[in-house]
Amino acid sequence: MTQGEAFEILKLGHNVFLTGPAGSGKTFLLNKYIGYLKKNNIDVAITASTGIAATHLNGRTIHSWCGMGIKEAMTDAEIKSLKEKEHLSARILYAKVLIIDEISMLNAGRLDLVDNICKAFRRDLRPFGGMQVILCGDFFQLPPVAKDGEDNRFVTESNIWNDMDIKSCYLEEQYRQEDKKFLRVLNDIRGNAVTTNTCSILKERLNKSISTKIKPTKLYTHNNNVNAENNFELNKLSGNEKIYEMCSEGVPHLVQSLKDSYCLSPEILRLKVDAIVMFVKNNFNRYYVNGTLGKVIGFDDDSNYPIVKTVLGYKIIAYPESWAIEEGNRIIASISQVPLRLAWAITVHKSQGMSLDCAEIDLSKAFERGMGYVALSRVRSLDGIKLIGINELALKVSGKAIKLDKELNAKSKKDLKGHQQLGKRIIKKMQKDFLKNNKDDNSSNIIFKIPF
Repeated sequence: MTQGEAFEILKLGHNVFLTGPAGSGKTFLLNKYIGYLKKNNIDVAITASTGIAATHLNGRTIHSWCGMGIKEAMTDAEIKSLKEKEHLSARILYAKVLIIDEISMLNAGRLDLVDNICKAFRRDLRPFGGMQVILCGDFFQLPPVAKDGEDNRFVTESNIWNDMDIKSCYLEEQYRQEDKKFLRVLNDIRGNAVTTNTCSILKERLNKSISTKIKPTKLYTHNNNVNAENNFELNKLSGNEKIYEMCSEGVPHLVQSLKDSYCLSPEILRLKVDAIVMFVKNNFNRYYVNGTLGKVIGFDDDSNYPIVKTVLGYKIIAYPESWAIEEGNRIIASISQVPLRLAWAITVHKSQGMSLDCAEIDLSKAFERGMGYVALSRVRSLDGIKLIGINELALKVSGKAIKLDKELNAKSKKDLKGHQQLGKRIIKKMQKDFLKNNKDDNSSNIIFKIPF
């Protein structure tokens, strides 16, 4: 599909899976649809599977939006306790459209949990309580991160998937990369058709300098390399170093879970003036979200906390934030830390969804199929890449993703044909009806009552 064709299908109110190669304009189209909804006073929930991806849409993580946090599953009693939180009730009840970007990194179990939470809050047994749901992503990019036996299934394997009557919109136009030689490389990797010529082209960028005044972002596959690079850059800075230590209390193994899986700020945070940093917590009232980039420009005289100037020009004092696990109305584990981490270098996982002019990329320790495709496709041209290293796995993609991609492409063609057969007059009427119906009071959409 073209973006224009997909946009017309989105406006009908169908549940949609929006997909296509990296650089095909998926985020651009989402932002266009969000603008359309807001212009017509339709309440839209804007979320993504990761904090950085959410920043591209000015949204929040789906985990934060629905209140599930780090949990993979919740009992009926736990969901019922969520309903006591007024801020959750307001945003879930009033939303008419739910967008989840970078869906490849959300597992099947969590999509089912979001569905169950929405049904409970809205007292409506239709999928996601009757909202239009837009899932966006590319299964050739990184899959769900599965720790300690967690669910690693794609969302297409969720219980709710087949009930959603979802339309597939597969975008094929390319906007990020205009370099045809580079596009062939990316398409070879994506199609699992890497040749000696593909490898030769990439080898041309091994340790090749980049002609740019911009300091390249460094992408690594492992956190220890990222941490080493960031510490190296920090140590190069002159000036006094400030140290912030994490505070914690509560059940020890739950505290450790917060540190390992939810809080991206280190237990000991070292900062200096001119350090490049990233916020790792959402705070919409203070103009930052998880993924906001900036530079430390000083330290507050009164509190001694860092002052960060963001890429959008906001100057923010980074006060400590808290991460917590609750049981009922009681906090049973919590940690507190300045919500920052150093950001000269980031992992390939955190780069997903970014567009970069240039990058230094180390794929010598790639451990996941799709890592090479994600890292390389962040950059606009071959000339913008300095390849530090690469291994064989970096050039491979998931066999399951290849099969699923073919199915979604075929379904997209079928769904487009069905859309076109409706005719322009019926399409316009259906689009007007969707706007009209979703400006009505939320209670009119409730059709099946459930007991909690």
